[in-house]
Amino acid sequence: MGSGAKRRVGIAALTGVALGVLAGGAVHAADRAAVTGVVMPEGYREWVAVAPSHRTDKGHIRMMLANPKMVNAYRAGTLPFPDGSVIAKLVYEAVKSPTWDGAVVPGEPVIIEFMVKDSARFPQNKGWGFGRFAPDGTPRGDEALYQTCFPCHQAQVSDTDYIFTHWAP
Repeated sequence: MGSGAKRRVGIAALTGVALGVLAGGAVHAADRAAVTGVVMPEGYREWVAVAPSHRTDKGHIRMMLANPKMVNAYRAGTLPFPDGSVIAKLVYEAVKSPTWDGAVVPGEPVIIEFMVKDSARFPQNKGWGFGRFAPDGTPRGDEALYQTCFPCHQAQVSDTDYIFTHWAP
């Protein structure tokens, strides 16, 4: 199997794990909002996988999912992303695979984060709102934490509409 095929198989496997591990426990109540006003969207587990990432500094595996509006923009190469675009980041502890020597796989879920593009609601962040939630759907973070989100995106990825994740074809 070539490296491209291995990569596709690996992404597909990680996507399946990412979508399956958290499926049972999240609360999807619209009245449970982060202090920023961002809510955990209904049906986000049905979204398309954009790309996985491995944060070696944090010991995390992350799977980014995007809603249909954002997926269409990714596929078309449209920047900035249109209002209504939402990206989800499912974060897991990175653990050694018990069945595949040399592999690192998602372990326990850590946090779920969302970036929501809504220029009217979030003009101070170039249209992006941020939300963090525990795996059970409980909002996490205070104003001080959220004040650190956009400056990091602005300093590092302003040329990609403040999104770190690139589409993994």
